[in-house]
Amino acid sequence: MNNRIVHFEIHAANPERAMKFYKDVFGWDFPKWLDTPPYWGVMTAPERSNERGINGGLMNRIGSAPAEGAPVNAYVCTVQVDSYDKIHDRIMTAGGTVALPKQAIPGMAWQGYFKDTEGNIFGVHQPDTDAK
Repeated sequence: MNNRIVHFEIHAANPERAMKFYKDVFGWDFPKWLDTPPYWGVMTAPERSNERGINGGLMNRIGSAPAEGAPVNAYVCTVQVDSYDKIHDRIMTAGGTVALPKQAIPGMAWQGYFKDTEGNIFGVHQPDTDAK
């Protein structure tokens, strides 16, 4: 056992809306894995891709959505991107909001956090050794 994260889940009050958001922003695919309860895969890269990363699942939220201003009460996944600014624009167009604005991790990357259409927080990370 190597203690690596091997799967993540997105909980959504409106799964179709959430799938559209992530498809529009990152191009992810959502094959239906279960009918009852409904459960979709989250394919972040083609199945036979050699890219680093993990795939996950999407399901109906059980219980209330996170309250505005509440602390994070789950793992926050961060997505590595080629262009922070282009992804920012896609997120805004798809109905997302900024949770924490873009900031430099000096000498390493640009990092920021967003909320999806379901109120879930996720990070965006663009490697850039010139970030300051």
